[in-house]
Amino acid sequence: MRLKKWFHFFSDKEKATLTTDLITLILSRKRSMCNVLEHDREENELYVLEVIHRYVQLLDEFFGNVCELDIIYNFDKAYHVLDELVLAGELQEPGKKVVISHVNAFEHACQLDIITRNVENS
Repeated sequence: MRLKKWFHFFSDKEKATLTTDLITLILSRKRSMCNVLEHDREENELYVLEVIHRYVQLLDEFFGNVCELDIIYNFDKAYHVLDELVLAGELQEPGKKVVISHVNAFEHACQLDIITRNVENS
């Protein structure tokens, strides 16, 4: 499982059990079958699909044609994009340009911090 984010409280044991159950379920499917995401029954399914779709669009725009390796090697950035999009399980910012600009500003600030530290240590 590449990314997982918990929006409800679960103990570490419950998280481990849920994760193991999901991985077992997902890996037992044939290639031609799709994976299913479970969510609260109160949530609108189309809304959940729209949020997932928006997240994939943002990852695609941020990484430029996103692939699994982008998420593996830059999981912190993938989580940052998710954090800018979703807050406490709810869509925080629907605008793609706004989310990408926030993420890019954060990336720029991190790069400046690295440069500043390198200069100070030299």
